[in-house]
Amino acid sequence: MEIVVVGRHTEVPERFRRHVEDKLAKITQLAPRAMRVDVEVTHEKNPRQAEVAERVELTVLGKGPVIRAEACADDPYAALDAATTKLMERLRRARDRRKDHHKSVPAVPVDVRPIEEEPPVEEPEQPAPAPGEVVETTWGDSPVVIREKLHQAEPMTLDDALYEMEMVGHDFYLFIDAETALPSVAYRRRGWSYGVIRLDAPVNAPAVQAV
Repeated sequence: MEIVVVGRHTEVPERFRRHVEDKLAKITQLAPRAMRVDVEVTHEKNPRQAEVAERVELTVLGKGPVIRAEACADDPYAALDAATTKLMERLRRARDRRKDHHKSVPAVPVDVRPIEEEPPVEEPEQPAPAPGEVVETTWGDSPVVIREKLHQAEPMTLDDALYEMEMVGHDFYLFIDAETALPSVAYRRRGWSYGVIRLDAPVNAPAVQAV
């Protein structure tokens, strides 16, 4: 299993890289099909956020759903410990789900190929990010930074979307509904309840002309 450690707005010492490798070595016990773990260490320079200035994001990639966890602290080692605890809990839940998932409902095949006749699209100023690649751009002359990340879309059921949302630790999850072919987003509400918003535009429907 490959472990890739990158620093964002900070240098990652070799000692910390070795500590990360030792810490994450046990991931394969819960996720034997994991192929790579991306570790992103971010330092927040704002002194007002000193108590949560160090953030560690862990993303497990392999044959199966992406599983992710992150945590912040005033020290990168503490942030790594907290993020690892969250990640291991999610990996355990994923393993238990695989064991208990005896019956599976086959998803209805959905044609996600683009239509042949598409309206001409203007060339983007910036190249689109490749799947999994993160691209940051500034919004005009403002200090606002827009972070883009492209994900590969696999049609899935709402149940699977909620499961993957829990695995990545987000409050929302964008997906293509396997039953309706509608782009949808599941989101967390208060307590143990969820909401779903769908766009009335199936992925194989003709594109809408801009006005």
